Amino acid sequence: MTATTTNPAVNPRGRTRRGPDLVAIRARGISASTAKYLSLIIAALCTLLPLVSVVFASLKTAQEYGATGALEPPQNWFNFDNFVTAFTRGDMFMGFVNTLIVLGVSLVGTIILGTMTAYALDRFEFRGRKLVMGLFLVATLIPSVTSQVATFQVINGLGLYDTKAALILLFMGTDIIAIYLFIQFMASIPVSLDEAAMIDGANRWTIYWRIVLPLLKPAIATVVIIKGIAVYNEFYSPFLYLPSEDLISTSLFRFKGPFGSQWEIISAGALIVIVPTLIAFLLLQRWIYKGLTSGAVK
Repeated sequence: MTATTTNPAVNPRGRTRRGPDLVAIRARGISASTAKYLSLIIAALCTLLPLVSVVFASLKTAQEYGATGALEPPQNWFNFDNFVTAFTRGDMFMGFVNTLIVLGVSLVGTIILGTMTAYALDRFEFRGRKLVMGLFLVATLIPSVTSQVATFQVINGLGLYDTKAALILLFMGTDIIAIYLFIQFMASIPVSLDEAAMIDGANRWTIYWRIVLPLLKPAIATVVIIKGIAVYNEFYSPFLYLPSEDLISTSLFRFKGPFGSQWEIISAGALIVIVPTLIAFLLLQRWIYKGLTSGAVK
């Protein structure tokens, strides 16, 4: 059999297309490409313009900020006084330390609890299994703000208010999305591996720790990145449950008062907060895409 080539100028009936038809096809292709790139340019501008205004504001003095527009460049591009003020007066160093403590413990707890929960739901058949899965689904549909009164009463009743343990407990116990992500990956691991290990004398803990957990590295990497950025940027929970100590997200609140806000210093502090997140995303973005796509396909 010989391969046949189709001529775009010939229709299925063997008749040659007219010139206006080809012109219309080309015009539609050009218009589609133009619309695509135009939408990308508009989206990029909508994303970058607020960031540009924050950069400009961070390099201006208080008088210059009040007398110029948001997108007007600063007079001195090497004015870093706002960054020094934000870092020292905002006590951002201790904010970074407290954030790292809460972030590290929360991530470890989320990984352990999430993978254990996913292993139990995927590998064991027990009464009420579907009910538990349904409750997890319902939990994702309930806005967290609607349960804040009850959550605060529980934290206060446990004596954890104004401690880092309150934040760690909240961040560890409210990540239902991580559990679903682990369940998706767990379903791709053959049950035959568990059976082979049990024949060799391994118990369930050994199977989980030495076989299942290492195979969940892509999912763990994805959860660490997504959860880490979420905890790093969280403002409401640290502001409510840890008022005596600052995390990096609440340290900038020092520069907002009842008689005005020092927006030029807040802008400088915001850039200091953004830089670690931006570096982490640029270095680990392939793990984010790989983990999410692998979980979706599997």
